Amino acid sequence: MAGMLEGKVALITGGGRGIGRQTALLFAREGARVVVADLSADGAKETVGLIEKAGGQTTSVIGDVAKPDDITAMMDRTVEIYGRLDCAFNNAGVNGAMVGQAGKRTGEWSEEGFDKVIQINLKGVWLCMRAELQQMVRQGHGSIVNTASVAGLTGFRYSSGYVASKHGVVGLTKTAALEYAPEIRVNCVVPGHTDTDFIRDTMTRRGPEILASVPFGELAKPDDIAEMVCWLSSDRARYVSGAAFNVDGALTAG
Repeated sequence: MAGMLEGKVALITGGGRGIGRQTALLFAREGARVVVADLSADGAKETVGLIEKAGGQTTSVIGDVAKPDDITAMMDRTVEIYGRLDCAFNNAGVNGAMVGQAGKRTGEWSEEGFDKVIQINLKGVWLCMRAELQQMVRQGHGSIVNTASVAGLTGFRYSSGYVASKHGVVGLTKTAALEYAPEIRVNCVVPGHTDTDFIRDTMTRRGPEILASVPFGELAKPDDIAEMVCWLSSDRARYVSGAAFNVDGALTAG
């Protein structure tokens, strides 16, 4: 039986670790040719090595999603190697702890920290979408999935810059879905607290509180998010666009 993404070409940002890596591995298992993009050359190469070891087709590109020239290079490399772009997963991001703002209330965030989170999580997604949409318009088809967050649907203490950025991702997703339907589908995945390096600092400080807030009583696995992204990127989701899909263990159900 053919894989869910058999023959498709996919670009994944933030593919060197965590959710991005697991999604790249799943995409490859489902038959996609995967371009792994990441700021970390070592991380991207490690993901590529894992895909190749499993018999998949892949390559890596190194770049910063906050830099337009890097995104242009990612897109050019993808089309140069594979001829088109069928699926894009815009997943690269940072949180407050990664820019020195852990545990700070809204009025205590530094301007530099706030700007950095917005630059990567929101503007970076828009820059990627702009390049991807232009290529997909030329082709006449495509599917984009953005990584939002439960923090894009509600407020979270000590996370104002992150919350603002992820609310913006949900808005970008919905707007682009309206503008490019039906040829190009645009959705976002909304992870809850997920067991990756991304959340390690927060779990160290507030682990019991976080687990108590999740009805499932555990963190999501990166594979849980990857499965949703894979389905959204596939033709099985042909009538799905402009939606935000929660993978959060019922965290936001109440």
